[in-house]
Amino acid sequence: MCTAITYKTSDHYFGRNLDLEYSYKETVTITPRNYVFHFRKMGTIKSHFAMIGMAYIADGYPLYYDATNEKGLSVAGLNFPENADYKGYCSGKDNVTPFELIPWILSQCATVSDAETLLARINLLNENFSNALPLSPLHWIISDRERSITLESVKSGIKIYENPVGVLTNNPPFDYHLFNLNNYMHLTKSDPQNTFSGESQDLSLKTYSRGMGALGLPGDASSMSRFVKATFVKMNSLSGDSEAESVSQFFHILNSVAMQRGCVLLENGLYEITIYSSCCNTDRGIYYYTTYDNSQI
Repeated sequence: MCTAITYKTSDHYFGRNLDLEYSYKETVTITPRNYVFHFRKMGTIKSHFAMIGMAYIADGYPLYYDATNEKGLSVAGLNFPENADYKGYCSGKDNVTPFELIPWILSQCATVSDAETLLARINLLNENFSNALPLSPLHWIISDRERSITLESVKSGIKIYENPVGVLTNNPPFDYHLFNLNNYMHLTKSDPQNTFSGESQDLSLKTYSRGMGALGLPGDASSMSRFVKATFVKMNSLSGDSEAESVSQFFHILNSVAMQRGCVLLENGLYEITIYSSCCNTDRGIYYYTTYDNSQI
C-alpha cells in the first residue's frame, strides 16, 4: 500500500509514502541526460531530460518508484493488485513495459499535456523485467505544477483520469476513490453546526472538543480511507512559502497516513510499514526523504 500527493506553496512539491513489508534496498537515483535508456520494444533514447527519484537498480537499470525530471514533471507508481491488467504486444502502439513507464514519460515529456499526448499511443506490455523480478501490478499519478492525472491499465484498456485532488493510493480504481469523496462532503476544519434535530425541535447540542468538524474522517490503513484522509489533510493544509515550511508541511501530510509496524499483519507473517517518504521540490530539483528508522529529513 502507498500514498502519493502533490502540494503547492510558492514552489510545487511531489512525493509519496512507500508502504511495504520489506525494502529492496532502494536508493535516491539521478539519471543524467546522456544515460542511454534501452527499451524492450521501443529502441533506445540516448538524449533526454535528466531525472531524480527513488529507484531499485537492477543490472544497471533504474527501476523507479517515483521520479521528477528537470522540467518539473513527476510520476509515481503505486500498488494496484487484481485491477492492473497488462497486455500482449500490440502493433501500431508504443509497447512499453510497466517498469519502463517512468523513464519513458520523464525522458520525453515536460508537462502533463505532453504525457497525455504520449500516452494516447501507449500499450503497457505484459513482460517481466526478469525471472527474478516479475511485473508489479501498478497504477500511476503523473503531475506537473498545474495538473495531475491518473493512469490505469485495466481489463477494458487504458484509462486516464483527471486527478483534481492530486492524491493517489491503491485499490479500488481511481474513479471510485473520487466518487467516494461525496460521502465525506460534510467534513469541515471548523466547528460543526447543530443540525441534528432540525428547525422544529430545540435540542441544545454543543461541541465539547476541538476538531469535531472532522468527526467521521477515516483513520484506518485501508487504501480507500487513506485516500480520503490524505485528500482532506492536503486540501486543508496551510504553510508559509519558505522551503523549510513547505517541506515540513508536506511530510506532515504524508505522516497522517503513514504505516506503523504492528498495525497491518500480512499473510506472510510480516508487517507493512512506510519504508520511506519522499518530497521533491519539482521547481528546484531538490529531493528530500525520510526512512522508517530515521525521521530526519
